[in-house]
Amino acid sequence: MKEKISLAAARRIALGAQGFTDARPAGTPDRRHLARVLSRTGLLQIDSVSAVVRAHYMPLYSRLGPYPLALLDNAAVTRKRTVFEYWAHEASFLPVETYPLMRWRMQRAEKGEEMYLGLAKWGRERKAMIEEIYGQVAERGPIAASDIEGHKGNGGWWGWSEAKHAFEWLFWAGRITTAYRRGFERYYDLPERVLPQAILDLPVPSVEDAHRELLRISARAHGIATYGDLRDYFRLAPGDTRARIEELVEMGELLPVKVEGWDKPAYLHKDARFPRRIEARALLAPFDPVVFERTRT
Repeated sequence: MKEKISLAAARRIALGAQGFTDARPAGTPDRRHLARVLSRTGLLQIDSVSAVVRAHYMPLYSRLGPYPLALLDNAAVTRKRTVFEYWAHEASFLPVETYPLMRWRMQRAEKGEEMYLGLAKWGRERKAMIEEIYGQVAERGPIAASDIEGHKGNGGWWGWSEAKHAFEWLFWAGRITTAYRRGFERYYDLPERVLPQAILDLPVPSVEDAHRELLRISARAHGIATYGDLRDYFRLAPGDTRARIEELVEMGELLPVKVEGWDKPAYLHKDARFPRRIEARALLAPFDPVVFERTRT
């Protein structure tokens, strides 16, 4: 194993890890191709901006070529869904198998941690409102925030109504989840009515085990990365990750290396590929996992 890697090789390793060496489908991409992309990226960041199309549709296009947008839409509905929504690298689509790995964040959010400070403060002051909205979801779900009468937003980007605040707090806490979307509006329901039963039956790992596994996913998605890159992929805190990185190094899953021109130590995933050439051409959204960490870009 090389202890020092050229910048050109690091670029190829990173692009290979993100799926840019995979052959594009000969026909219309299907669920297998979606699963393959998600096995490389680990997540798709969701965003409301739609300059071309909404940002979460573009990484699939960059790796698969033209595909039916319903491929992703259908993966996020019904109890047979293969992806769910939660806060990972910002709001994201994640493979349903990742759900147990995010339970620690949901549990912290319910305590007023791991969420926006303003929303946490609001939640401490409006517990009755939160329980009222939870009751509405349990009784009427799937419902949208706009279905709650007498609760209109104030306009603007963050002009949330009281009901919308409650929905978002409950979403962070994992007490409700997205059943489906109409346009870009979320319709919320209880996780036990939305997620596959096999996923709900999976054991919930300890916080340490969850962080270790999330870092494994991040390392595979990067191929080669700095500590900051690995931590940023799922927005993990330094206090939660330094020991886990050291453990993965000791286990031989991460290999410390130096990259030409990088001013920070790097880690190579043990299964990273070393493509000799990358011939891919792609249209990248700003929220594509290959570029969403701007220092790395």
